[in-house]
Amino acid sequence: LTSGGSGEPCNTCPICQAITEGRSLDVIEIDAASNRGIDEIRELRERANYAPSQARYKVYIVDEVHMLTKEASNALLKTLEEPPPHVIFVLATTEIHKVLPTIISRCQHFDFRRIAQADMVSRLTHICSSEGIKIEPEALRLIARSATGSLRDAENILEQLTTYYGSEVTLKQAQATLGITGDKRAKEVIKHIIDDDIAAGITTISGVQSDGLDLRQFNRELVEYLRGLLLVKTGSAEAVDLTAEDIAELKALAARASLNQILKAVKLFGQLEFGFDSYSTLPLELALVDCALSPEEKRETEGKQPEPKTTRRAEAAKPEIAKPAPPPPPDMSAAAPPPEPDTATPALEPDTVTPPPPLPDSAASPPPAAEAAIPPPQPGSEIEYLRQNWKQVIAQAPEDTKKTPAMAILRSAGVRPVAFEDDRLVLAFRYPLHKENMEKAQNQEIADRVISSFLGRPCRVRCVYKPEENHLVEAALKMGAQITSVEEK
Repeated sequence: LTSGGSGEPCNTCPICQAITEGRSLDVIEIDAASNRGIDEIRELRERANYAPSQARYKVYIVDEVHMLTKEASNALLKTLEEPPPHVIFVLATTEIHKVLPTIISRCQHFDFRRIAQADMVSRLTHICSSEGIKIEPEALRLIARSATGSLRDAENILEQLTTYYGSEVTLKQAQATLGITGDKRAKEVIKHIIDDDIAAGITTISGVQSDGLDLRQFNRELVEYLRGLLLVKTGSAEAVDLTAEDIAELKALAARASLNQILKAVKLFGQLEFGFDSYSTLPLELALVDCALSPEEKRETEGKQPEPKTTRRAEAAKPEIAKPAPPPPPDMSAAAPPPEPDTATPALEPDTVTPPPPLPDSAASPPPAAEAAIPPPQPGSEIEYLRQNWKQVIAQAPEDTKKTPAMAILRSAGVRPVAFEDDRLVLAFRYPLHKENMEKAQNQEIADRVISSFLGRPCRVRCVYKPEENHLVEAALKMGAQITSVEEK
């Protein structure tokens, strides 16, 4: 059967000729996609017990073996464990991960790789010469590249071309059949990317759409040229499968561009998704503009977006919270000038500065004037304002913080503001796990940003563990009391 024991068929003996012509009774091919049930495998097991009729072995070729059902695979496993001495099973599959591990462990593995483009072109050239087909060499290379290593696909494409165009095939005909535009504007877009010419690039892309070309295919060719440009820039020009003219043009472009610029363009255009609307030029235009943006400009555009929202939140919060600080100094100065009678000054000062101890009737008249001058949000009412508007604090948080773990903790029912300590807001947590997570550096920073954005002034957050609510403390806080210290458990 073999030529000199080298493992290759001699193709001269009767058995080799019968196998080549497909009339050998000892070589049986089974399509597992069509015969995938347990009944077909049982029948195979019964026939495998019979001795070969002519050859030394009986060979069963099971194609697409991964399509067998689980029951059928288990039935075949028994035969593979104890195969008859005269039977050889050849299991072929393109998805080895779908085959049972118990079957794989009882087989020898032979992995077939994709065929090189040069070998495919050589084979296609041999077919064309034997069939009398005249085809341009560039068209053959295009067919081999489109087949992506599958000789069967390449032969099918060649057959389709000859069926449609006859025995003479040109490069343009092959491009039209394969849906390849072959448009030179892909190279023009790359030139505009290197020159940072956004206007010319967008005009070129619009022209491609106006001519009715497939934008998906145009992007594929654009990425292919960018890949070639990347290989040329890194000194791997021999790996580029393009014509000599294209390679020379890529070398000229590579000399003008930096490696970071090319790498950025490859990533942006290689990750484009057109979705259902393949006629929209927006993905290409966005990638083009992003390529032209420098890192500094990109940071500026990203940094400017949240500013208006933060400013609006601060302005919304200022009318009720940010005004307490300015008014007190005018009141103190207003209390100082009228000390014409020396006895009036001591009575006004304690009454204005420390309202809690009410003094005689003569001192009771100034407080209404002082209360009218001081706005409602005082240090005691600021914490009450936060409690009543805690949902708005969460809703008005900066956009880039809304999907963070810190915001998820702040939204939970076990978190509430309890006091202010200078520029620190004390947050009480009902559960210790929430407190520990919020005290992480990243979560703490986000909480500081959220509270500062709402109050319109810098503010830090301190976390305490408070498992139960004390109704007496709550009542005292509503009456104006302040928490001076909190013990953590």
